[in-house]
Amino acid sequence: MKDLLQEVRQCRFCEPHLPLGARPIVSGNEHSKIILISQAPGRVVHESGIAWQDQSGKQLRKWLGVTTSVFYNEDNFAVLPMGFCYPGKAKTGDLPPRKECAPLWHKTIIDHFKKAELFVLIGAYANKYYLSKNEKLTTLVENYQEFLPKYFPLPHPSPVNRFWRIKNPWFEDEVVPQLQKKVKEILEKS
Repeated sequence: MKDLLQEVRQCRFCEPHLPLGARPIVSGNEHSKIILISQAPGRVVHESGIAWQDQSGKQLRKWLGVTTSVFYNEDNFAVLPMGFCYPGKAKTGDLPPRKECAPLWHKTIIDHFKKAELFVLIGAYANKYYLSKNEKLTTLVENYQEFLPKYFPLPHPSPVNRFWRIKNPWFEDEVVPQLQKKVKEILEKS
């Protein structure tokens, strides 16, 4: 697994299309219990090289109910974005993740996880790729129980999505506590 992730970090497949060049952000090990499949790193993460070290990451850790040290322990969480590199800026938020990464790398990486118990799908791109190309994200999140025990669909925790959260208060009232319970159960297993 270590060699595979090192190979991924050296990938330059779509570098000509990336405004800041390639800097694949991926983490985990064969013991990772929870796999976070997200969109793509933002500019701040691209610059630091540390996944989820931004405002979205703060919100995600809050939803998961974990501390920073628990979150960055690779025996607990792996980070596997749909696009491994920062795709560039759009009018609101960032551009979509590059389409090359997931088909090129995901299956091979996922096959190396020996203890993965839950795949947390974060945002529309991950949910469409793994669950449904036709259903709206809100519908997938509302019906999260249908996808357990393997998948747990979530919206993206970006500050840009604050209006979605305001419009859908049931998410933080009902879904987040269930996510936290599931994460706690998994992490407390030896």
